[in-house]
Amino acid sequence: MITYPQLKKGATIGVTAPSSGVSAELHDLVTLACNQLEMRGFRITCSETVWTQNKAKSAPAIKRAAEFNTLMADSKIDIIIPPWGGELLIEILEHIDYENIRNKWILGYSDISGLLLAITLKTGISTAHGTNLIDLRGEFSDETTAMWQTVLSTKLGESILQRSSEHYQKAWQHDNPSPCVFHLTETTLWKTVSNRNVKIQGRLLGGCIDIIRHLIGTPFGDVQNFRKQHINGEPVIWYLENCELTTPDLRRSLVQMKLAGWFVHCSGLMFGRSPANTPVDNYTVEDVYQDLADELNIPIIYDIDCGHVPPQITFINGAYAEVEAAEEKGTVLQFFRP
Repeated sequence: MITYPQLKKGATIGVTAPSSGVSAELHDLVTLACNQLEMRGFRITCSETVWTQNKAKSAPAIKRAAEFNTLMADSKIDIIIPPWGGELLIEILEHIDYENIRNKWILGYSDISGLLLAITLKTGISTAHGTNLIDLRGEFSDETTAMWQTVLSTKLGESILQRSSEHYQKAWQHDNPSPCVFHLTETTLWKTVSNRNVKIQGRLLGGCIDIIRHLIGTPFGDVQNFRKQHINGEPVIWYLENCELTTPDLRRSLVQMKLAGWFVHCSGLMFGRSPANTPVDNYTVEDVYQDLADELNIPIIYDIDCGHVPPQITFINGAYAEVEAAEEKGTVLQFFRP
């Protein structure tokens, strides 16, 4: 069975940095995000690691894990949202108190997706892959990003529909701040390897492939046990996004996932837009997708709203989903069923 937290009105957000914290010159970004969320009715508690950053992490692994465990155990904290991702989240996985994980949302992406996936695989508690705290600092959010609150407020037994964005951001413009944070200038086009309309169903799992590939072969990446213990062998839809990998490295990572059995009984794959996907010797990301589709004989949708090229849909690890890509648009219908 899958367990779903539910976000209540006036919830208290616990902010902690299980990966990277925020250096002093960027503290105002955290303050802006917290102020905006407080204006929307949330209460905010920021822990120590949010404000520190050194040697590619907010603090030593033991401290980061202890702070996360404390927020998770605190009945006054309703949801945990890190400021952003980082580099060395994986160091804390062995120190997380999985036996006492409470039924509360954790929302984030990038390096945080390693924590999200590990918790869902080990406990059957759903986790939320979507916006981070820093990207909520604008006066308003675009329609796609803003859905995080509605999605996380969905009740057990209900469903929630999200649609592909109208436009996405091609490049960050930090020297040109806007009320919406993102500069959405490019037309969003969901594509399929088959160039035909695609509809897939199954339980959602995924994250940043740069990160979650490192869970393979560890106690935190036991997909086979998750299938048996929590979803009764139902098919899985993997959503993946590439942050920094060249196309051969992306290909190696996907082959490793396949060899590890992560794609057994997989009904389809989805890939987010990527700022990486650098071709090597004419080997393009489209070639990677085609090779995988040929090997697995399943539908593949790509350039979806997920990851480091915003905005992004809020995907719930463990939720049952019906995903459709048609006429270069997409819908994601998630069912919060056990």
